Amino acid sequence: MQRQVFFISDRTGITAETLGHGLLSQFPELQQTRQTYRYVDSVKKAEETLADIMQLAHGRIRPIIICTVVNDELRNVFQTNDVFLLDLFATFIKPLEAELGVSSSHKIGGSHGQIREVDYSQRIDAINYTMAHDDGLNTHHYQQSPLILIGVSRSGKTPSSLYLAMQYGLKIANYPLTDDDFDSDELPDVLLPFKQNLFGLTISAHRLSQIRSERLPNSNYASIRTCQSELAKADALFRKYSIPVLDVTHMSVEEIATSLIHTRNLLS
Repeated sequence: MQRQVFFISDRTGITAETLGHGLLSQFPELQQTRQTYRYVDSVKKAEETLADIMQLAHGRIRPIIICTVVNDELRNVFQTNDVFLLDLFATFIKPLEAELGVSSSHKIGGSHGQIREVDYSQRIDAINYTMAHDDGLNTHHYQQSPLILIGVSRSGKTPSSLYLAMQYGLKIANYPLTDDDFDSDELPDVLLPFKQNLFGLTISAHRLSQIRSERLPNSNYASIRTCQSELAKADALFRKYSIPVLDVTHMSVEEIATSLIHTRNLLS
């Protein structure tokens, strides 16, 4: 079953995506296309967004909208039988108002306003670090990272690293294991001084082949045989150096991040 899912937010969309991905992860058999509309902060933008969604839907099965818009007038634009609407703020704000006996501010971006300036700066620094140390392109300053993700190409290292940087302000580096590493049967020299911070990501060969095929279809890079071989060699390296491993086959990026945080006590 194929469904179209749209995240709509009056700010960055991080809340809508995080909560929405968590909900959708409970339906692993569901085939989905996902798209985010950010900064929908006027009636005109809301109407244009809905029109765009309906055009993309082409009259097929009604699209799913996961919404974190706080303004009632804007949210009402999406109150139509042509879509299945999950209004996340309304679901929780109304009961909270009843329990607390006060009305909410309905202030756009209020959750972001609670972030202290030092936290914002920390996130920006973490994002810059993580992007600079992505995919083994820059191996300097690894000592600043509490966690270095390693694994074969397309095993989820980059999105997991960036999510941890964006959401939690953590400087996360990642390094790809390649044929050179597998041929030598040794970890790259640059990683050895930071062995205690290494964490391996693995994935099923079938899922890895699917992901790689989206980038390079019908290639040796995406073939099941290549994926199986690389994963087996990576797992052998993980065992040889006693590197902890997380199987991310059926995990969303949010679940990967949460697991890594708790496993390594990254926020303590």
